[in-house]
Amino acid sequence: MILVVGGAGYIGSHLVKELVKEKEVVVLDNLSTGHRWAVDEKAVFVEGDLGNSEDLDSVFSTYNIDAVMHFAAYSLVGESVAEPMKYYQNNVAATLTLIEAMKKYDVKNFIFSSTAATYGIPDVEIITEETQTNPINPYGRSKLMVEQVLADYARAYGFQYVVLRYFNAAGAYETGEIGEKHHPETHLIPIVLEQLLGERESISVFGSDYDTPDGTCIRDYIHVTDLAKAHILALEALLSGKKSTAVYNLGNGLGYSVREVIETCEKATGRSANVIMADRREGDPARLVASSEKIFNELGWKAEFSLEDIIASAWKWHSRGI
Repeated sequence: MILVVGGAGYIGSHLVKELVKEKEVVVLDNLSTGHRWAVDEKAVFVEGDLGNSEDLDSVFSTYNIDAVMHFAAYSLVGESVAEPMKYYQNNVAATLTLIEAMKKYDVKNFIFSSTAATYGIPDVEIITEETQTNPINPYGRSKLMVEQVLADYARAYGFQYVVLRYFNAAGAYETGEIGEKHHPETHLIPIVLEQLLGERESISVFGSDYDTPDGTCIRDYIHVTDLAKAHILALEALLSGKKSTAVYNLGNGLGYSVREVIETCEKATGRSANVIMADRREGDPARLVASSEKIFNELGWKAEFSLEDIIASAWKWHSRGI
C-alpha cells in the first residue's frame, strides 16, 4: 500500500487519481489546504497530520505501507517570508517526524515533491539538476533542507528516495471533477480564468520590459496529470530497484510568457481579459525554465500536455464554479 501525505491537495489529489488505477492507496491529510471531496473514493482517507506521531503510528500500524509520497508542504513564497516559522515547522520539522515514523516501521521508499525554488534565481537559460541550489526564501530553503535530510538518511539508514523539482503545476483532471482551488489564489492561470469568469476585476502583469520575446516573464508550466505520472514513474523505479536515490527536474523545456498565457486563456474561452500593466516585482527573473532531459533519459518521462491542453482542462474545472 502507498501512503500519500497531502493527498487531498491540488497536486496530491491528482496523483491519487492516477495511482489508484494501479495501487492500493491511503491518504493522510489535515485538510488545512486540501479538500475531502478531491480524494478519489478508491483511496482510504485518514484525517491527520504528518507532524503528529500518534496519527502516523495509527496509519503505519494499521496499513502495510510500501512507500510514502509527500505532498503536504506549505508552498506560498510570500507567506513563507512573512511567516517563516510556519514553513520550517510544517515543511521541515513535521517532515522529520514523518521520516522518523518511516524509520520506526521500516518503510524505506520515499517520493518527495520538491520545487525548482531550491535553485533561487539561477543565471542560466535552462535549469538542470547540476545548476547550483541557492534558494532566496524560506519556502525554497525548507524544501532544500528536506532534500539534504533525505541524502543523510539514505547514507545512514539505507533510505531510498526520489526528489522531483518543478515550478508551476497547472490544469485540471481531464473529466473536470477536480482541479486547482486555493485560498488565496496566487497562480497565474486560475487568476486569469477567474477574471474571465467575472470573479476578478482585472489581472496585473508585473513588468513588460524584460529581455524576452514579448517583454513579459517566461515561466515553466506542467499539467498536473503529467506531474502525477512522473511521480508514479519515480515510485515504480524505487519499488523495482532501478533507483535508490535520485533528483529530477520536471519541465517543459520551453516556458511560456505571461502574455502568452493570457492570450491562450482568451482564445480558449472566447473572452477578453482586463489586463493592467504594473511595475516589476523585486526578485522576479526574466526566465525560469527547467530541463527534464535527465528524467526522460532515465525513466522515460516527458511533458505531454501543451499550454492549450492545460488551459482547456483548467477552464473545464473553473467554469463549474466549485
